[in-house]
Amino acid sequence: MALLKFKPRAAEAPKPVDANMEAFLKGYSIEVMPRTAEKVDDLRSYLAPGTRVYIAHIEGTPIEDMVATAKRVAAEGFPVMPHFPARIIADKATLADWIARYQGEAGVDQALLLAGGVSKPHGDFHSSMQLMETGLFDKAGFKRLHVAGHPEGNRDIDPRGGDAEVMAALRWKQDFSNRTDAQLALATQFCFEAAPVIDWVNRLNAEGITLPVHIGIAGPAKLQTLIKFAIACGVGPSLKVLQKRARDVTKLVMPFEPTEVLTQLANYKAENPDFGIESVHFFPLGGIKTNANWAIENGGNSAAPVIAD
Repeated sequence: MALLKFKPRAAEAPKPVDANMEAFLKGYSIEVMPRTAEKVDDLRSYLAPGTRVYIAHIEGTPIEDMVATAKRVAAEGFPVMPHFPARIIADKATLADWIARYQGEAGVDQALLLAGGVSKPHGDFHSSMQLMETGLFDKAGFKRLHVAGHPEGNRDIDPRGGDAEVMAALRWKQDFSNRTDAQLALATQFCFEAAPVIDWVNRLNAEGITLPVHIGIAGPAKLQTLIKFAIACGVGPSLKVLQKRARDVTKLVMPFEPTEVLTQLANYKAENPDFGIESVHFFPLGGIKTNANWAIENGGNSAAPVIAD
């Protein structure tokens, strides 16, 4: 009896990459924490050379762990941008020590300055502006400073709603940019809807705030995970995109991907080349590998191979 011969199933052809999306994702950045970076043996397997890697500093994380992660990421060839959360930095001497450690051990010359998610400051600082005013980053020769942006407002800064205080802070930061050599940009909170982002960026530009925007996007993740982080991080009205999806029980187990919001932003940028979004910044809430592979499959940093988790 003749034996049956089985032919291996042909691999699925990769889906075509949208040109607008590919252009929009070019040079994206990604955020890690010491504990999430430890889960990836070698970031070079997932990220293209030159990808900027932010290192989030959560309250309670020892500076030694932060610097060790920065050193490891830099050794793998990636530019490192650690967080400096003002409210967990005790004083100017502590800030100077952190800067010296990052520079001396990891060659860091860029930073994200933010107030931080702590309601009561641990010491002398409560805002990113105070960190900038110390002059320590300029003295250390930092080339790039990013500050937080909030397309949907920030109740921490404007407790009654609105954005009067947020806009005042942005005008201060624009002025700082105008009078210093540091390259400033806005790295924003993540959101799930394109229209509010487009309106916000256009409003900034209309009011003379021309700092480049690095738009925050949550990477692919379970819907429950995204809703949890969105509520914890104070995401505004665009949270309704997730809540609407959650009402469909069949979608609860499916990963939520940022395809729709990024497609709309990419198409708008293609039609309006002067639109103020300069780059995409990913929050890999579903994991670094999952986020990086999604980006690669959609045209972002395609020099890195897609590798199975």
